Amino acid sequence: MSDTDTYDYDAQVRAIRAYNQPLLDDFEVWLEQSGLSEKTVETHVSNIDFFTNYLVYYQPLKKLDEANSGDVWMFLADWFPRKALWSSVTSVKSYLASFKKFFQWMGETGRVSPQTFADVLNTLKEDRDAFLRRVAE
Repeated sequence: MSDTDTYDYDAQVRAIRAYNQPLLDDFEVWLEQSGLSEKTVETHVSNIDFFTNYLVYYQPLKKLDEANSGDVWMFLADWFPRKALWSSVTSVKSYLASFKKFFQWMGETGRVSPQTFADVLNTLKEDRDAFLRRVAE
């Protein structure tokens, strides 16, 4: 990777992070308004913020509102167990809940299509045991 390529990549990542921040902020407000505890809100926002690292780790780089069920699956089945030393059954369960809340909010606010929301929920439900087994090994 040349210096120019590195600069372009870094610039793209900075632009995506700047784009994602208002989404994370709005998601946090929605969670707070739903009556969840401060700790639970902080966990959900932190989990989704960490997911943004995955979205810019591989090409094509993606914004949060471009994520889909395939991204969620790859994150939970492969990337998170390999990259996060703290991955465990408990942390995967936390991510399952965070993804459900996040994509629910994205669907309710029209940031993703109803089909994307349904696909993510299906992935979380159908592959839950496989995600948990992956970190229990």
